[in-house]
Amino acid sequence: MKLHPLRKGDTVQLVTPASPLSADKLEFITTWLEGQGYRTKIAPHALEADGYLAGTDKDRAADLMAAFEDEETHAVLCTRGGYGCVRLFPFLDLDRIVRSHKMLLGFSDVTTLHAALNRRGMPTVHSPMALTLHYPRQPFVLESLSRILRNDLTVPLEAPRATTVVGGIGTGKTVGGCMCLLMDSVGTPNEVDVEGKILFIEDVDEMPHRIDAMFTHLVHSGLAAKASGFVIGEMTRTDEKVDKDIGDRPWKEIIIERLAPLGKPMVIGYPFGHMKNMLTIPLGVEARLDADDGTLTYLETLCD
Repeated sequence: MKLHPLRKGDTVQLVTPASPLSADKLEFITTWLEGQGYRTKIAPHALEADGYLAGTDKDRAADLMAAFEDEETHAVLCTRGGYGCVRLFPFLDLDRIVRSHKMLLGFSDVTTLHAALNRRGMPTVHSPMALTLHYPRQPFVLESLSRILRNDLTVPLEAPRATTVVGGIGTGKTVGGCMCLLMDSVGTPNEVDVEGKILFIEDVDEMPHRIDAMFTHLVHSGLAAKASGFVIGEMTRTDEKVDKDIGDRPWKEIIIERLAPLGKPMVIGYPFGHMKNMLTIPLGVEARLDADDGTLTYLETLCD
């Protein structure tokens, strides 16, 4: 399936499905979107807070459903990640969201929603959020987001290329996101579907031994063997987060040891996720990974 295209004058609604956000963190993204020619709308509960959640599960889910069902809203952008998206499933009608054909944008904890919707055939967008863009980023970050909103899936030339781990060409639809959320989905009805797919993986603030555990589980569960290739971003701040009673190894070394023996095309250091400067990544879209060149090319459009 394809998403409805976003045109100048269309409305992007900002929702907060996970952890809370203060109003000042919305200033940059709303100004930027309006400068791009779009209108913005803030969901009713977007600025609420209940501990580490942005309001109750029912209210956050109601905002998300209402945004996809609102005739005036053409795309839905999450304001931040954190924690809480998985708690929304009992209150969401995922099939109705899929039928909306509207663009969902976000990353981090939003990985949970990406995996569930991609599994149902709906493309989504792994993108910076309001909190992300509150802080300065390199120009290619905003250029990449701007292109995807225009249904232009070309990658800005300024973006760094990834490093080859295992060479070769891999093709398939793109899936993935934050590793801990991908592993949390295993064994649930919304498990990430990796068969024949190019699997994107990144994470933040995980200890080295936890990275080892998650990638070992990815292999032992049989999921890794089903993928057509691997695009690894960054395990942000992992090398600094060490349990001295356990010890440490560099995260790159851990991942290469776990995945390289599978012999599938694989790159590391692709600019997406929690790293300082990131690309916007369409998920659920057919792509070609050239692991020898460290590049990714999309073979179809996101919108019709």
